[in-house]
Amino acid sequence: MSTQKILNGNQTIAEAVRQIDPDVLAAYPITPSTAIVETIAKFKADGLISGEFVCPESEHSAMSVCIGAASAGGRVMTATASQGLALMWEMLYIAAGLRLPIVAAIVNRSLSAPINIHGDHSDTMGARDTGWIQIYSEGCQEAYDNFIQAFRIAEHLDVRTPVLVGLDGFIISHSMEVIQVEDDAKVKKFVGDYKPVYPLLDTDRKMTVGPIDFTDYYFEHKRNQIEGIENAPLVIEAVGKEFGKAFGREYGFFEEYRMDDAETCLVVMSSAAGTCKDAIDELRTEGKKIGLLKPRVFRPFPHQKIAEALKKMKAVAVLDRSSSPGAFGAPLFTEIRSALYDHEERPPIVN
Repeated sequence: MSTQKILNGNQTIAEAVRQIDPDVLAAYPITPSTAIVETIAKFKADGLISGEFVCPESEHSAMSVCIGAASAGGRVMTATASQGLALMWEMLYIAAGLRLPIVAAIVNRSLSAPINIHGDHSDTMGARDTGWIQIYSEGCQEAYDNFIQAFRIAEHLDVRTPVLVGLDGFIISHSMEVIQVEDDAKVKKFVGDYKPVYPLLDTDRKMTVGPIDFTDYYFEHKRNQIEGIENAPLVIEAVGKEFGKAFGREYGFFEEYRMDDAETCLVVMSSAAGTCKDAIDELRTEGKKIGLLKPRVFRPFPHQKIAEALKKMKAVAVLDRSSSPGAFGAPLFTEIRSALYDHEERPPIVN
């Protein structure tokens, strides 16, 4: 049966890893995600996980290990943050291009310079075009739930795409929260046994992975990759509904808060949504009809659903937690604005 535990965000991810018990766990510790790697190492030392735990010399190497292990046919995960994710950059594209269902917990943190260990979305927003599915978490419970669902999404045969689960550095990673930790057996049943596709270790079906592509095949492989991530919305929705039936918590592509009669809307992701909800409650007592839309899935971006939710607003304010120097606006703002572009009803939007 499920139990209530007081855990911080890093511990919730490690707890989910223990329950899923992937074949290979490769990670290099970096603030503020270090405790994920430390806790997994302790679980391994205590015999609580059977998968291979690899702590290589860098984050680039960690993702390289993940790619090799996933290509061989293993269920694989990693965790990192900030400069660590940036060091993985080259390998992120390779993991996605090879259609390897790796799951990564990213504890969101700003990128240097200047050095800043605190949380923003610079790291994952920089990786938004690498081909990874991106799911963001408001709190510890949502991070736990998202991470478990991520394996089902990534490994689905219609998707076969790596998934990144974001949780805000320190605000979530180091904050304690009472969360519902589900029964180990129920989690394992929900995630299911991993069925690799074309593993390199299948000696009866010899093949090459990642050879040079010229113009004819490269185009087709990229088209297939794009189709995979475009198939993801139906899978994300189906997995979410199944998770809701199994554990009583269901998440959509985004959350709407007090939007039934709202005239003005705030759009914000992750932990900042909680603060915004409190602010909205206060403003509501003053008679101001304000609501909140909190995107959970950023890639693939649910343009049509978000446009439908926002098109009748009198005004929309998008709060980004990263910048895009030289662009028309920050990443979330440009996605929201683009989503509304084709609609005749387009509220004014500020970033």
